[in-house]
Amino acid sequence: MQTTLAPEFKGTRDGDAAEAILRKCVHCGFCTATCPTYQLLGDELDGPRGRIYLIKQVLEGKAVTRSTQQHLDRCLTCRNCESTCPSGVQYGHLVDIGRKVVDERVERPAGEKAVRWLLKEGLTSPLFGPAMKMGQLVRPLLPATLQAKVPGRAPANAHRWPTREHERKVLMLMGCVQPAMMPNINSATARVLDAAGIQTLVADGAGCCGALRTHLSDSEGGLADMRRNVDAWWPLVSAGKIEAIVMNASACGATVKDYGHALAHDPAYAERARRIAALTRDISELLPDLVPRLKPKLRRQGARKLAFHPPCTLQHGQQLRGGVEEHLGKLGFDVKLAAVESHLCCGSAGTYSVLQPELSQQLRDRKLGHLAPLAAEVIVSANIGCIQHLGAGTSTPVRHWVEVLDEALG
Repeated sequence: MQTTLAPEFKGTRDGDAAEAILRKCVHCGFCTATCPTYQLLGDELDGPRGRIYLIKQVLEGKAVTRSTQQHLDRCLTCRNCESTCPSGVQYGHLVDIGRKVVDERVERPAGEKAVRWLLKEGLTSPLFGPAMKMGQLVRPLLPATLQAKVPGRAPANAHRWPTREHERKVLMLMGCVQPAMMPNINSATARVLDAAGIQTLVADGAGCCGALRTHLSDSEGGLADMRRNVDAWWPLVSAGKIEAIVMNASACGATVKDYGHALAHDPAYAERARRIAALTRDISELLPDLVPRLKPKLRRQGARKLAFHPPCTLQHGQQLRGGVEEHLGKLGFDVKLAAVESHLCCGSAGTYSVLQPELSQQLRDRKLGHLAPLAAEVIVSANIGCIQHLGAGTSTPVRHWVEVLDEALG
């Protein structure tokens, strides 16, 4: 796509990056067929091709409007379009640049600004944990919309962390909301790794991966989160004491694997960020090594019939497909994907379910409708956002697959 940047963007880091991405787009439209919001709304400007054109106009100096902002807001950043694109357009990077530029030029209504500020500051605050505990105590008294955002109290074993030491060691990111909302995902991951002879370490200084602020157009805040994590992990990484940095939230994994790109412009962090990204693994990427170690230790199968919802950040962001189903199958589980639209987003998409509740709920109900024919005992996924979002719309238990494996190990 021919692009002529306006003088204010020419030669800037964001301008040059956006221009390189835009020039790859041939406007073929393959992406619209796999865009969830285009399928719901049928508006070209609510699909990747239309949004790319809007961003192109902005960078060429055309007028920026509230309508432009709203079309970009409605994007889930699911990156399904990247999996579909025959030209390798890095839409995720482009839409982050586009949102940042548009938000600098279009004033949001006060209510919107307040909600977005609360999300990026509240969800990453040390006070989020106590607030979640309070919400769980009064959960029956909350309105239905708030109840859907507050999971029930964690099971008794949620904080049972293995105490054995092993020669093999990995780092794990606990996450910003996961320890408060669903702590058993982290401890179950550590127990599964422990059963396979791998010790899980946690760097206390690490926190939010940076995705939350970045996707809310606070790019500097997102970069600060990334630098803090690099600093927290570097002593163990540089000493060669860990073999991987393990992620059990696929959204965090997709972000941390992108640290090398995000911090490439920072001479103080570029090389360390690149090494951190290269060490990062989704927990499912360890399964080929874990399966033969765990299979003799399985005590009970638990829920054998599982419906797997692969998060967008796993199948599109990290381009990891089939591993969970294949290796859980080798451990004796019956794992199935939805026969229809397993590649589409469930509507969670980080803070999207708060900022775009109507579209988010439509996508959730559509996803659950496609999962229902599997008649699974448990729906499993690989990202806390998807798990919480889907769980609010069904009576079928929705859990992380690593929790189900942990239970099978007894």
